[in-house]
Amino acid sequence: MSHANNRRRFIRFAAAAAGLAVLSAGPAHAQQKEIRIGWQKGSTLSIVKARGNLDARLKAEGVKVTWTEFPAGPQMLEGLNVGSIDIGVVGETPPVFAQAAGADLVYVGNEPPAPRAEKILVPKDSPIKSLAELKGRKVVLNKGSNVHYLLVKALESAKLKYSDIEVVFLPPADARAAFEKGAVDAWAIWDPFGAAAEAQIGARIVADGSGIVNNYNFYIAARSFVHKHPEVLASALVAINETGTWVGANQQDAAAIVAPQIGLPVEVAAVSVSRYGYGVKPLTNDVVKHQQQMADALFELKLIPKKLDVAGAVWRPAP
Repeated sequence: MSHANNRRRFIRFAAAAAGLAVLSAGPAHAQQKEIRIGWQKGSTLSIVKARGNLDARLKAEGVKVTWTEFPAGPQMLEGLNVGSIDIGVVGETPPVFAQAAGADLVYVGNEPPAPRAEKILVPKDSPIKSLAELKGRKVVLNKGSNVHYLLVKALESAKLKYSDIEVVFLPPADARAAFEKGAVDAWAIWDPFGAAAEAQIGARIVADGSGIVNNYNFYIAARSFVHKHPEVLASALVAINETGTWVGANQQDAAAIVAPQIGLPVEVAAVSVSRYGYGVKPLTNDVVKHQQQMADALFELKLIPKKLDVAGAVWRPAP
């Protein structure tokens, strides 16, 4: 499907969502509304925040916008679960862990797959040259993040079991410190953190997600917010999609926005930006099936405590 067709499909999707509000509008419709957005440095939402187009659009519609920064997707979804944010964008694995933990979340859209934006790194002087050589080694990652599933599938591709390695759980900044001092043998991480380690300390990629995982980014909202303010959500998604389209055509300018956020030269930020997909679209049946397969795999490994129904957590506004 062409980019233009995807965009038209998304606009119809958002318009249908906005239509829900007409049916539910009442005395509360005139009250001050707010959308609380979770963001991470280097993400599409970090660029949306910097460009200000979402804030301007929603302010004109009488909606207050509040931004809260998080270090990674799992922490962001914890924030959503306790009611501190209404929407955020995360990798493909955090929603599975969050849903398994009882979070009442809804998938409201996804960006195109970005398998090159996550990878397993080793220090530049490491003897490890292949995934098979991770056997018996320590691998650090942010628990429940997109790279958690990357590691599972990467090991599987090398005919290794998850139990064949020792997994250490640390957030990105602490993981980088452990990686640099040699406390771990490998680091499963996403960009821009991965691109930074490659450029700054010569970390080597043993494998990225290519041919192993899709690595979707998902826009996740609190179910209560979707029910109460579908028109605000729809407007926010249109603004996010506008910036996604802009990034696709202006990657160097986007890199100039991201670079100071992550403390990297523009040319390194550009590498990170180039590895992601941009633009929001509704989840297709294939994407939902992918998420279900991931949830089933994580349950079989006892990494989540129960089987999930991913389709039941997908927002499908009335046509």
